[in-house]
Amino acid sequence: MTIAPVRAPARRMSHVPGELGIWVFISGDLVLFSLLFFLFLQYRAGEQTLFVESQRHLNQALGLVNTMLMLSSSWLVASAVQAARRQHPHISSRLFALAFGCGAGFIVVKYFEYSGEIRAGFTLNSNDFFMYYYVYTGIHLIHVVIGMGVLATLMVYSRSGIFTAAMIQHLESGASFWHLVDLLWIVLFALLYLVGRS
Repeated sequence: MTIAPVRAPARRMSHVPGELGIWVFISGDLVLFSLLFFLFLQYRAGEQTLFVESQRHLNQALGLVNTMLMLSSSWLVASAVQAARRQHPHISSRLFALAFGCGAGFIVVKYFEYSGEIRAGFTLNSNDFFMYYYVYTGIHLIHVVIGMGVLATLMVYSRSGIFTAAMIQHLESGASFWHLVDLLWIVLFALLYLVGRS
């Protein structure tokens, strides 16, 4: 009597959300921003007094509001993808719409923040700190606008009904980009508003 060999339980492959292309893009973006953050810290080390003094003129409360909006939007997007996996298109679409609203709120808050800084006389040409502040937050703002376009597309896309595996992958790709936008803001908030501030 032959005994069948005992098979080891199959290992469950960890699921990487989205498509390969979006992760190539995200990796490139992270490398670029890592270099920008390193550059900021290098200049800050050479002009620490100027950077700390300039940093005190930023509106930390508005920066915190935008951080909460970005964190909330990421949670909504993650919940929208989960709703899609459970085949709840209406819930998924509404959650994407709410995340889009958070993105719009971020832009409105940033408008008031920029306006306040400019009225106080702090512009792109004021000093190195404000040059980095406007350039870095401006690049991030472009990401937010692009991300809102992605969210609007996902909102419409998720209304289509039954979600196939390919559709879920598209939703995950868009959600991954939005999580990148959220992550970049958290790092920017820490660097520009918090690091070295007493």
